Amino acid sequence: MKFISWNIDSINAAVEHKSARGEMTWQVLQDIAAQQPDVLAIQETKLKATGLTKEQATALDELFPGYHRYLRMSTGRSGYSGTMMLSRQEPISVTLPEIGAPGEMDIEGRVITLEFENTYVSTVYTPNSGSSLARLDDRQAWDDAYRAYIQQLDAQKPVIFSGDFNVAHQEIDLKNPKSNHKKAGFTDEEREHFGRLLDAGFTDTFRYLHPEESGVYTWWAQISKTSKINNSGWRIDYYLTSNRLANQLSELSVIDTGARQDHAPIMLTMTDDFKI
Repeated sequence: MKFISWNIDSINAAVEHKSARGEMTWQVLQDIAAQQPDVLAIQETKLKATGLTKEQATALDELFPGYHRYLRMSTGRSGYSGTMMLSRQEPISVTLPEIGAPGEMDIEGRVITLEFENTYVSTVYTPNSGSSLARLDDRQAWDDAYRAYIQQLDAQKPVIFSGDFNVAHQEIDLKNPKSNHKKAGFTDEEREHFGRLLDAGFTDTFRYLHPEESGVYTWWAQISKTSKINNSGWRIDYYLTSNRLANQLSELSVIDTGARQDHAPIMLTMTDDFKI
């Protein structure tokens, strides 16, 4: 089975593809569709509270025919955050949980969970602490609440969960750890909380399969014209699983996005005997 996760940074930009970057985003979405993933998780849809437009829905229907589609929009700030999941198999249930996060984080459309017979498959768009770390305290509260939520799922059945976690866990997970230390996404607090999540019984699939591999990143800053050219990236997008699924992991790869900067999709492949 294949699972793909991607912070798309606007569904509308991809569907309209009126700019050079929009064209690249659309091409990546087409490449994902060609992989025919069993479950696709998308973060930062930036949809309005009313959901997909007719044009957006039609484009997705054509790319992913027969898929079941589930949306969660921000009901606070319109056109902000948001998540979406598409599944070839209809889930038993779909949950849009509120996890007890601070401020408006629970109404920003950040988590969707699909329940299947043997597993939960969930996606998350973790709040960013902000360039001045203004949201760092709230981010830590989010991390604690999210960890408790995932542990509740794990107590019932194994969990596969993915998304933009907005943290590079270890120095090996970004190109320039020293100059980025204490910046959003690489503060001691964020890294420690991500470690607590793993310690709660979960596996970072890429690091499990590639324990010493460096230079593999999932995000390159748009603000720097040479970040992709120089591979000055960060690995901040993850597939995590319950530890008891580790022996069924086959591969975790980053899908090539060419010259497009920002996030790249990640693809988790499970062994042939795995069934959700």
